[in-house]
This record gives sequence, C-alpha cells and structure tokens, in this order.
Amino acid sequence: MQGSGNDFILWDNTVLNLPPDEMSFWAKTLCPRGFAVGADGMIFLDKPLTQSHDYDWHFFNADGSRAEMCGNGARCAARLAHRLGLAGKEQIFGTDAGAIRAQVKDKGRVRVQLTAAENLHLHNLLSFHDSDPVNVHSVNTGVPHAVIICDDVHKVNVSGLGRMIRMHPDFAPSGTNVNFIQVKDRGHIFLRTYERGVEDETFACGTGAAASVVVASALGLCANSVQVVTSGQEYLNIDLQEDNVFLTGKADFIYQGMLFLDTFGLSSPDA
Repeated sequence: MQGSGNDFILWDNTVLNLPPDEMSFWAKTLCPRGFAVGADGMIFLDKPLTQSHDYDWHFFNADGSRAEMCGNGARCAARLAHRLGLAGKEQIFGTDAGAIRAQVKDKGRVRVQLTAAENLHLHNLLSFHDSDPVNVHSVNTGVPHAVIICDDVHKVNVSGLGRMIRMHPDFAPSGTNVNFIQVKDRGHIFLRTYERGVEDETFACGTGAAASVVVASALGLCANSVQVVTSGQEYLNIDLQEDNVFLTGKADFIYQGMLFLDTFGLSSPDA
C-alpha cells in the first residue's frame, strides 16, 4: 500500500502469527529496494491486547527499527483493517505512541486522529562544525520531528542537511525526523522530509506534516486547517482542534502477491 508516496508492506498477523521478536528482521530483509519487495516500512496488524482496540499494530522502518507512530502508515493500516473485516469504518487501534482513532472515508481517503503534540520547542539554534547555525523548531506528533522554515524548500539539500540534524547531539540517542517547510500562505505549506529509519528523503510523512503545521501555527504563520503539499506532489490535510491533531489523505492498495520466503532465508511460523 502507499499513502501520499510513503509505501508499506502490510501483513495480517492475525493469520500469519509471526512472533514480534522476528518482525524487525523481516522488515530489514524485505524493505530494501531492488533486492526484495521494497518499501519505506512494514506494518503488522495484530489481535488487540485491550478490548477498547479493534486491533493493534507493529510498525517497523525499512532499517528494521521499530517506530512509535507513522501517519501515512496509519491511514494504510486503517483502510486494510476495514477491508479485512478487522474493524469498521470508525476504528481505534493500538500503537507504541498510544491509541489512534481512524475513520475510513470514501474515494480511498482516511482521517486519523494523531496523539496530542508534545514537547514543542521553538527557535533552537543548532551548531555544526562546517556550516552556519540552523534555527530548528521541534515537536513530537507521535514520533519526534524537527522543523526548519525555508524561503524555497526546493533548493534545500534535504539528504545532506537532514542527516546532520537527524544525528545532532540535541536529539540523541534516538534521533529525529527532519522537515523542511515553505509557508505559501496561511492555508498552504510545501513540505520535504528526511525520515530516520529510512535515512533519506521520502515522498511524504504524515506525522511530519502534522508537526510542520503545529510549529507554523505556534509561530503565527498559518491557520489551524492547512493543506500540506508533499515532495511527491500529494496533498495532506492537517486540522488542529485545541489539543487534537487530525490527518486526512489517501491510502491506496497497490498489489497483493505471493512471497518466496526461502529466497530470503525466512520461514512462516507454521512451516
């Protein structure tokens, strides 16, 4: 599946029954492009640990690292769960960041309520050995994000500068995602994101879009309802309602297939 250019391998683990301690290796093995399936991350939909959830998920980045939350992945998970009959159109599922509410809408669109934004810090000047200080804002919208406001986001070396900020000691030990934004007007923002775990620029980042709007709103640069244009030219809608953050966008089914596990030295639990 893909959500605004973020692509994911998804599994119905209520059927697969893969133990959680093996999931990281599956993600690290199957996400590399050119050598395997290829994806930004891997998602396992699992039986809920609490009755208040329709299901729980396990989310892994392409490098096998486990992530607390992913906005674009959440939309894909919600649409697949509805298709599989694990949940209705209105659903709640468990993540490492907390419970996520989702609503499957028409034309492939899904609206998710992210966890409340936390740890907002504005105007933190980060110093680097070989470059000028960078004015960085940060906030956690399920996962940590740094936000840098630019005059022209298309001229930014996202991979280079993003990697430097992602690894900066101020964000140690877990690091941060890095978003470069250009505020077009109070209702529109251009976004490019360097994602930790993928360790490169991705076409979109849902929690990054949310973090960008939270920061821009706190600085008085935008309204509480904003359309975010990603580097993949997709559109994400972010709505801030008091302490609540809502993300709306498309989640698309791309293909379903058969995987030759023995090619990768993997085996199913029932083998």
